[in-house]
Amino acid sequence: MAQTAPGPSRFLSPEVVAGLATLELKARTIVEGLLLGLHRSPFRGSSVEFAEYRQYMPGDDPSTVDWKVYARSDRHYVKKFEHDTNVEVQLLVDTSASMAYGSGTGMTKLQYAQCLTAALAYLLTGQRDAVGLGLYDDQLRDYVPSAVKAGQLTRLLIALDHATPGATSDTARALKQIHDRLRRRGLIVVCSDLLDDASRVVDGLRLLRARGMEVVVFHVLDDAELTFPFEHAGTFRDVETGEEILTHGPSARQSYLDAVGAWRNGYVADLRGAGIDYQLANTSAPLDATLLGWLGTRGRTL
Repeated sequence: MAQTAPGPSRFLSPEVVAGLATLELKARTIVEGLLLGLHRSPFRGSSVEFAEYRQYMPGDDPSTVDWKVYARSDRHYVKKFEHDTNVEVQLLVDTSASMAYGSGTGMTKLQYAQCLTAALAYLLTGQRDAVGLGLYDDQLRDYVPSAVKAGQLTRLLIALDHATPGATSDTARALKQIHDRLRRRGLIVVCSDLLDDASRVVDGLRLLRARGMEVVVFHVLDDAELTFPFEHAGTFRDVETGEEILTHGPSARQSYLDAVGAWRNGYVADLRGAGIDYQLANTSAPLDATLLGWLGTRGRTL
């Protein structure tokens, strides 16, 4: 019997998405959840709409109305056509060793990034945008050139599905490699834990902005990295450098939270100051809620 996606709910937990059989099914389920979230969100009626659709206007051809969307939302939407969108998109996923971490939410950081990126690929290829993909650790390891052609979504999903944790992270180097491959202005989406040299990362992203690219960063972090819930003494090991430190959880918690807060706030200030969208992607948060949160802060379509 064929497996089907779960029925509609407010948001989709990572555990539910992780249990789905294929990356394509995960992507489709997340996008369907995003659609429902947009129809229910307080941003409905502003310019924040699902990118493949716009609200029906008098004079529109009734044959373009999506009646499935109407059945779910009680609102009339018409599909956009290729000439309404048609941008070039590069999706970049950090596959460095630190992205293998997961504290029990059902997904590691890499798996969360894979699903988030797959959902974006599903959404963007569906509206006939030219979508490409880069996987990197200390350099660009796999690259699917952006294209609008039959089978492009399958190529993107296969590359994503084969991603495995690699070496240390060098986001700035990968950004430069992507920069050198760009053909025209468009959108760059980066999914990374940003455990890297912050100044070099920000400089690399600013270089893309200077090229005229719109840049979005999904900062993928495990909930334990944000809350430090550990209650006992233990050894913490940096999987990329091998450095180890012995500490007692409760006594180290506040200093850790202060340091992480300052580190993250620094990224937020620098990126938003450069005109770059920043969205925290906590791996315990529903994936469609993460995407909806980003669209809400944008106040505009994809």
